[in-house]
Amino acid sequence: MSTKQRTLPWAYLDDFRGTDFKGEWPTFPEMLRIQTKRNGERPFFTVFEGPEDEKKTLTYNEVLSKVQILGKWLIASGIKKGDRIAVMGKNSPEWATVFHAAFFASGIIVPIDNGLHETDVINIVNTAKPKIVFCDDDKAAFYTKNFKDIIVKSLNPDKAEDYVYNLRPNGDVKDNEPVQETDTAAILFTSGTTGRPKGVMLSHRNLISDGFIAMTNLTIYNTDVFYALLPIHHAYTMQAAFIVPVETGAEIVFGKSLAVSKLMKELKEGKISIMLGVPLLYNKLLFGIRNGIRSKGPLVSGLIACLRGISFFIKKLTGKNLGKVLFKSVLQQANIYTLRVAICGGGPLASSVFKQYNAMGIDFIQGYGLTETSPIITLNPLEHFKIESVGRSFAPYEDIKIINGEKTLTNKGIQNVGEIVIKGPMVMQGYYQMPEETKAMFTEDGYLKTGDLGWMDKELYVMLCGRAKNLIVTSGGKNVYPEEIEDSFQLIDDVQQVTVRGYHPDDDKTSELIEALIYPSDSLYQKLGCERNNQFVQDEVMEEIRKDVAKVNKNFQSYSQITKITLLKEPLEMTTSQKVKRNFIAKTY
Repeated sequence: MSTKQRTLPWAYLDDFRGTDFKGEWPTFPEMLRIQTKRNGERPFFTVFEGPEDEKKTLTYNEVLSKVQILGKWLIASGIKKGDRIAVMGKNSPEWATVFHAAFFASGIIVPIDNGLHETDVINIVNTAKPKIVFCDDDKAAFYTKNFKDIIVKSLNPDKAEDYVYNLRPNGDVKDNEPVQETDTAAILFTSGTTGRPKGVMLSHRNLISDGFIAMTNLTIYNTDVFYALLPIHHAYTMQAAFIVPVETGAEIVFGKSLAVSKLMKELKEGKISIMLGVPLLYNKLLFGIRNGIRSKGPLVSGLIACLRGISFFIKKLTGKNLGKVLFKSVLQQANIYTLRVAICGGGPLASSVFKQYNAMGIDFIQGYGLTETSPIITLNPLEHFKIESVGRSFAPYEDIKIINGEKTLTNKGIQNVGEIVIKGPMVMQGYYQMPEETKAMFTEDGYLKTGDLGWMDKELYVMLCGRAKNLIVTSGGKNVYPEEIEDSFQLIDDVQQVTVRGYHPDDDKTSELIEALIYPSDSLYQKLGCERNNQFVQDEVMEEIRKDVAKVNKNFQSYSQITKITLLKEPLEMTTSQKVKRNFIAKTY
C-alpha cells in the first residue's frame, strides 16, 4: 500500500482539533491528554525491577495523574515558563514522568547522557542553567557538590523525601502560561563524534510532527509494545521508542541494562513487538542465534541456511512472511518471536544482517536522521524496502535534495553523490546560544546541511556514503568513504571494533591511502588460546586480522582497499549510538 492510499497517522487528531488543541500539531501536554482520553486504561509505562525483576506497569490514566502532580510541584518550586529542567539517569518510568511534567510546568527539558564524563556534564549544566535536576542517586553528590543553586531530586524510590513520585505541591498552584507548539520543548546536547557539545533546540512542533510523519512509512498500533533499551536521552530512542508510542497509545517497556539475561527476560515477558537498536546490538543478537544454529551440526546449519534463502526470496517477491513459521523455534529460543518490527538506526547495517533477520521472519527496517532533525529523516517502508537504502523520504511532508553533487562510482553504478540537505517541520530551531554555528548549518535557501554524503534514486530512497568530514581523497582523485569499509566488518567475529581513516604514505602529503585501526575481539584471543595484550602473540593476532582484511578488500576497488593495519590495545571511545568519537588518541601496539 502506498503512502497516498494509507490513512494518515494523525487523522484521528481531527476529532480533537479546535477543542483539545488549536495549533497545527498538539504540544506534549495536549498530546498526553488526548491519548489518555483514547487509551486511558491501557498500559503505558512498564519496567522490570525489584529483587525478582517483577513486572510493574502504569496505565495512561496513572501516568497522566503523576505527570500533573509533578508539574504542579515544579511550578510551586519556582519554575516559570521557559525555565530549564534537567534529567539524567537510566531509562525508567520516573525519567519519562519528569520529561512530560516539565512541559506541564511550561518548562524546557534538558536530557543529559548518564554516561558522560563529569567535565562534560559541568559544561552542559553551566550552559543550560537548569533550576532543577532529577538524577539517579549515584549522581546526586556530584550535582550538590558542583552546583549550589540547583535543586537536586531523585529518580530512585530509596530516596523517599526526594523521590520524584513523592513530590507534591502544598495547596493550590496557579498554572504557568501554557506552552505553544512553536515553543522550545527540549535542548538535546549532542557530543557527536568530534568537537564540543552543542545544544540542539527542538520545539513541540519539531518532535511531535516528526513522530507522526515517520509513521507514513510504518504503521504502528496501540497494541504494540516498544522496547526502550537504548538510552532515551538520545534523540533516536527518544523519538522512535518514547514519543511515537505517546502518539499511538502504545506501551513502552523501559530497559535499563544490556546484560544478556536481563535483555532476554524483558524481550520474552514484555512481549516486545517493536525493538529499537543500533547495528552493534543487532549484530550481537545475530551472533547468538548463529552460534545456536551451528551447535546443532553442519547438516542442520546447511538446511537452515537453505530455508533462509528460500524464505527471503519469497518475502521479497510476494511479501509473504514464511520466516515466522519456518523459524518459530529459533526465534522463540532467542526470545524475539513476538517481534513484529526491528528498527535499526545510528549507522548503516550490513546488508547480510538485514537479509538474515528478514529471512527469519522479522520485519527489519533501517532509518536515518540526526539530532538536528528530531531526528528521523527517512525510513524504509516494510512493504517496499530496499536493503541498500537507509529509507525513503517522507515527501511531501519534507523536502530532501542533494547539493554539490559529483558523478561517483557506487555499487549501483555512477551516481550523483553530494551532501544531503533537508527542509521540513522536524528541522531544529537552532543551537542553544550559538547563532553563528546555527547559521552555518543552513544553506541560503533554508535547507539544513546534514554533513552526510549520499545519493537518491528516482523513488526518493536515500543511499548513504559517509560523513563529508571523514571523506578520504586518494592520489588519483577518487573519493573513499570510511564508513562503507567499516560496515563490511560487521559480521567478522575476529573484529570487535574497526575505524578506517586516511594516512599519508612516506611523508607524501599530496595523497592518502587507507588505514584500518582494529580492536580484536575476545573470541579471536580465545580461538588462539592466549590472553589479550600478550605482546608475544601479536604476530599471530595480526596474521588472523590480515586474513579478515583480505576478505573485506575483495569487495572494494583497488583505490579503496586497506593497505595498513594498526592493532589497538584498547577500544576507542564511542558515543551513545555506538559511533567512534573520531577525535581520538589511539593506544596501539
